[in-house]
Amino acid sequence: MSEEAEEGDDAEGSPLPQGEAIGAAGAISAINDINAVGTIDAVSAADAAGAVDVVVLAGGTGRRLGGASKPDVVARGARLLDHVLTGLAALSGPSRSSCPAGSAGRVGRSGPSGAGAPRPGRVVVVAPERVALPPGVLRALEDPPLGGPVAGIAAGLARLAEAPGPAGSVGPAALTAVITCDAPESWRALPVLMAAVGSPGCPGDGACALAGGHVQYLLGVYRTAALTRCVAPDGLALRDVPVRGALGRLAVAHVDLGELRAAARDLDTWEEVRAWARE
Repeated sequence: MSEEAEEGDDAEGSPLPQGEAIGAAGAISAINDINAVGTIDAVSAADAAGAVDVVVLAGGTGRRLGGASKPDVVARGARLLDHVLTGLAALSGPSRSSCPAGSAGRVGRSGPSGAGAPRPGRVVVVAPERVALPPGVLRALEDPPLGGPVAGIAAGLARLAEAPGPAGSVGPAALTAVITCDAPESWRALPVLMAAVGSPGCPGDGACALAGGHVQYLLGVYRTAALTRCVAPDGLALRDVPVRGALGRLAVAHVDLGELRAAARDLDTWEEVRAWARE
């Protein structure tokens, strides 16, 4: 989904490998199960219903946009990155929501809400210093830059590991979501993915989106420990490796987004940006 992936093999997602595929409707219905089941195969009820850390990939060269800074591209009255961040704020609760028109302002369509819905907690954006971030949003960047999305995820996880958490705690949440700024509606998929993670029988490492027959590893909710082992084995961040080669080792559910398939739509060219802006 992220243009960074173009340098690997995952710009439009990976062909469906062996794994468990579930529908969005089934994932949504599992939200109530999160609170009804004491112990769930993959993730505890507390993990599934609590806050998740979020890594937003917003780097890359912008090659297919003529070198433009992708997170700073404006469409529907806001930057692509701002659509993502305000959408996450809307999922966190009305008090944090300040939504640009055409994006988080339609949060009601994004999926389920309520006690079992995900509550994005800390958010880290993997982006260079030139990309402005609102207060309260963490920043990370792989060193050296332009190491690809896998290196970006590793940098985001490292930043979260050292940042203060709820009630002053330090360390990552049990679950981490991965999304990209070039999919401005990607945040809408988090309730469905979170429900899938909390459903009985879900593979142990999390869930990611399935769109157009392709597994979208850059739109997923994962066990933080498992994700860290894949992107930074032995504590060393991988660089310049295909997303599928790294995250494909995770045991995850593949969630067909159905009516929410627009959440997996990425905008890599000016034509795609203009088409999305007109909708």
